Amino acid sequence: MALAVTSSSSTSTAISKGIQNGSFRLLSDRPKPRTHGLNYSQRRFSVKALHAGPKRNDSIVPLAATILAPEGAKVVEKVEVEVEEENFEQLAKELENASPLEVMDKALEKFGNDIAIAFSGAEDVALIEYAHLTGRPFRVFSLDTGRLNPETYQFFDTVEKHYGIRIEYMFPDAVEVQALVRSKGLFSFYEDGHQECCRVRKVRPLRRALKGLRAWITGQRKDQSPGTRSEIPVVQVDPVFEGMDGGIGSLVKWNPVANVQGQDIWKFLRAMDVPVNTLHSQGYISIGCEPCTRSVLPGQHEREGRWWWEDAKAKECGLHKGNIKEENVDGNGNGAVHANGTAIVPDIFNTQNLVTLNRTGIENLARLEDRKEPWIVVLYAPWCQFCQAMEASYVELAEKLAGSGVKVGKFRADGDQKEYAQRELQLGSFPTILFFPKHSSRPIKYPSENRDVDSLMAFVNALR
Repeated sequence: MALAVTSSSSTSTAISKGIQNGSFRLLSDRPKPRTHGLNYSQRRFSVKALHAGPKRNDSIVPLAATILAPEGAKVVEKVEVEVEEENFEQLAKELENASPLEVMDKALEKFGNDIAIAFSGAEDVALIEYAHLTGRPFRVFSLDTGRLNPETYQFFDTVEKHYGIRIEYMFPDAVEVQALVRSKGLFSFYEDGHQECCRVRKVRPLRRALKGLRAWITGQRKDQSPGTRSEIPVVQVDPVFEGMDGGIGSLVKWNPVANVQGQDIWKFLRAMDVPVNTLHSQGYISIGCEPCTRSVLPGQHEREGRWWWEDAKAKECGLHKGNIKEENVDGNGNGAVHANGTAIVPDIFNTQNLVTLNRTGIENLARLEDRKEPWIVVLYAPWCQFCQAMEASYVELAEKLAGSGVKVGKFRADGDQKEYAQRELQLGSFPTILFFPKHSSRPIKYPSENRDVDSLMAFVNALR
């Protein structure tokens, strides 16, 4: 694999007070502007590549990795880091209010060539720009699953040329992919979930890559997935993967943009004239493999474009599995709680214009063949970020329909009620919206994923 290195002439640029610009600060001593015609010296030096694990006859063996250093640049030799001696929980607190640029600089300073940026081909290109701005050498790797969009492959090439780098690509084991496809077909994930395919195409290649590192840098943000990423720190000991020294605690995970809002990431990209994946202009926000990614509609959460046929509770491919926590529901229906009983998600859709239905209530409503008035009911789970995203629209709908002869209700359909809702109420994923007509027993399922109040009102008006 090849290594990614910036073209700055300084490897130890200090973070200055900078210029406050939205959610990011620029170094006052910025590197010289990048050019595509860099005058590299002929001097080469070798740096240990991301390890691909033990060689196998049926696997692709990565090429030896080399990088070109710009003339006059200082070479960062291997940095020995004792991960276990560092209190990263305390460091996370100290960096809680630091800018992404400061966090990035600290990460590159501490780990030198033993750290790399994980690049997915989406808006996480911001990480590469931040790394470039520090003036330090940096490495970038990406997981090529073999099923990415053509636009993403073109974007990889654009990024390499823009920054004068070579991205380290990790590939899945050909024998494992062959076995999966031959036994279950090309699109088995639509039938039995995405985890198996992601495990073969993404998680195992990532595991091999991380075994050659002591730390890695991700583009996770708290606002990306409220169900799984709302508590990520800017730096942590990786709870799932191991680094080159092996064992729990041997790998550090940096999340420089954890506290940055998605809109501020985009302000940064535009301000710095950073190239972006052309899929973003087509309505794609979160970008993954082509069969499992689609554009989202106004009012939908960005992660709703990923694995849309599955529940929203744990929309992680396995790369950040440590974000997923064990949750359950308390006996009073007050929201999701940790195993120790600590509430973490309050109930939603709370308004006096909306009726809360329990199991008996929804069963009675479904059995009626001659109702006095029609109903619209949302089947929801309060931890679901897609339910949370439509809360304002649904509450407004309830206010508009107050006194109109149409009842608006909600039924919490997760936990013990999920099986019933799937069997009797057409629940596929959260949220599911049903209209119970006045003179028909069978409810009509709202077919669209555009959940703004005008679209929901049009649905009601067409049926009542």
